[in-house]
Amino acid sequence: MSRSESPVDYGSASRRQFLKVSGQAATVSVLAGAAAHRVHAAHDSTIRLALVGCGGRGTGAVSDALAATGGPVKLHAMADVFETRLEGSYNRLSQAHPDRVDVPSERRFVGFDGYRKAIDSLGPGDVVLLTTHAAFRPLHFEYAVSKGINVFMEKSFAVDSPNVRRLFKAAELSEAKGLKVAVGFMWRHSQARQEVIQRIRDGAIGDVHTLRIYRVHGPVFCPPRPANVSQVAFQLQHPNSFTWVSSGFFIDWHCHNVDVACWAKGAWPVSAQGMGGRCYEEAGNQFDHFTIEYTFADGTKLFAFSRHMNGCWSTYSDYAHGSKGVAVLMESLGQPKTRIYKSHSMAPENLEWDFGRNDPNPYHAEWQVLLDAIRQDKPHNEARRAGEANVAALMGRTAVHTGQFVTWDQTLNSEFQFLDDIDNLSFDTPAPISVEPGRIYPAPLPGLTKEI
Repeated sequence: MSRSESPVDYGSASRRQFLKVSGQAATVSVLAGAAAHRVHAAHDSTIRLALVGCGGRGTGAVSDALAATGGPVKLHAMADVFETRLEGSYNRLSQAHPDRVDVPSERRFVGFDGYRKAIDSLGPGDVVLLTTHAAFRPLHFEYAVSKGINVFMEKSFAVDSPNVRRLFKAAELSEAKGLKVAVGFMWRHSQARQEVIQRIRDGAIGDVHTLRIYRVHGPVFCPPRPANVSQVAFQLQHPNSFTWVSSGFFIDWHCHNVDVACWAKGAWPVSAQGMGGRCYEEAGNQFDHFTIEYTFADGTKLFAFSRHMNGCWSTYSDYAHGSKGVAVLMESLGQPKTRIYKSHSMAPENLEWDFGRNDPNPYHAEWQVLLDAIRQDKPHNEARRAGEANVAALMGRTAVHTGQFVTWDQTLNSEFQFLDDIDNLSFDTPAPISVEPGRIYPAPLPGLTKEI
């Protein structure tokens, strides 16, 4: 599919028009799905999977898919640009699930075009897992949709605004085709979060006026580049250290929290401003700390804190404050332990409600919902909402990198792009950022860096 096929011009739509179109298209997609050719599992009822991107996220996602009930699921094909990574994932999965991994050598594809071959090996009712880093997500999603294949795609979803718009156009086509699309926002399928947010909707904490989200923990280390490894190969091997590959720490890691906070608020923010920087060279070309103030249309605030350094206070938690009290959306990564207090003092005597049990595994739950939707031909498409969350996170990153006050419309309409032709990337392509072996990669310079 070309980028111009969609009749909706996301590049010029205002935020309000954009959200209105989103709602209309969601309604149309249900009707189109009902009228279109039914998407169903293969004749023998086995849902076949193709894994595109064989790192830890992809390998884990396959295991989560194989944990689902309701019918047989098998891994059918794999693709990655690095053979060692593909073979390592294949060995782990085939040892853990020997009866459900059927990927002979002729269906293990290595190279930048491997995603096409893996997707082409599937049929109606099957699922491709798009689990590379975000630089490739819109390209791979676009191809899967053009082939009529159901999709599970990991976060994050785009590294810059032109690629967000590309993702939205593919999302619209996926809706028109009635495809099932799940995204890696597993917390949307967390029972603990669903219940606390429903209580917020019912007025348990009054009007929500402030949200606080924290991802504050240790760093990812970027080693010096060996002289015999190309910049592109090295940066793809260390994606969390390069913004053009992964979208950056804030988006790739913190987009979960941004999404949940906006879910609790029931809105996307309209603007952002923030501050950040890089204290340690080991962060690659990225900042290692961000503080962002988001503003919603009604003037209320979301504060996001992201820091990745050793030896500092750490937490991974989310909170929503209202006119009557506060809700804990997540206490820690291990267990959310959602609860509500009748005061902003979260003392035991002020506890009003507690989820009170362990949260069922949301990684498994998101797959159960997707596979049930395929088998039962029920509408299920999270792609548009994934794109909206990506815009919100991108707005925050842009505000910090540039040092500017940034709006939703500026973010959505920006023409800034890290790489002009991701479709034809190779190991010989000049990298968007490059230094000599062992040198320090340049980080953004607020006040000078341009991303809008």
